[in-house]
Amino acid sequence: MSPLNIQKGSSSHSAYDLRDPHAEVIESHTLAVVVDNESGVLARVIGLFSGRGYNIDSLTVAEVDHKGHRSRITIVTTGTPQVIEQIKAQLARMVPVHDVHDLTVEGPAVQRELGLLKVAGKGEARIEALRLAEIFRANVVDSTLESFVFEITGTPEKIDAFADLMRPLGLAEVARTGVAALARGV
Repeated sequence: MSPLNIQKGSSSHSAYDLRDPHAEVIESHTLAVVVDNESGVLARVIGLFSGRGYNIDSLTVAEVDHKGHRSRITIVTTGTPQVIEQIKAQLARMVPVHDVHDLTVEGPAVQRELGLLKVAGKGEARIEALRLAEIFRANVVDSTLESFVFEITGTPEKIDAFADLMRPLGLAEVARTGVAALARGV
């Protein structure tokens, strides 16, 4: 008799849920941090992450208040709920930090990322790349006889899906901005 092929932790409602109930779930969180726009602040924020072994999945920084000299840092990071709380607390204690918002838990948020993808191909591959770009609402921002550069805006998952479809068509290079996010509503 062959053993049952049951995938470990296949569903939280399964009678065969084999996940460790004491194991912590790794979650992805988007943090919006408003800081003074002065030299060394970004290095200090990144140092907080690297010094404690936390990973940054995405990082976007720009000045948002020219008169007040403040910048907004949008960080996507992963960790257990306790680690995320620790990160937020440590960020809030830093002197140049004015606000720390966890957009993941504070309610609905809009997240967008910009991607530039260079696709090199000839013949039918070029035609298929243009068809897929139209479906994904990607714009052609550069074109040569051998390649296209597509600009696509959307969620990180949308850009990942577009890149995955372009790989067999000759994806040569990818540049991404990182996530920019805002809470929805007032």
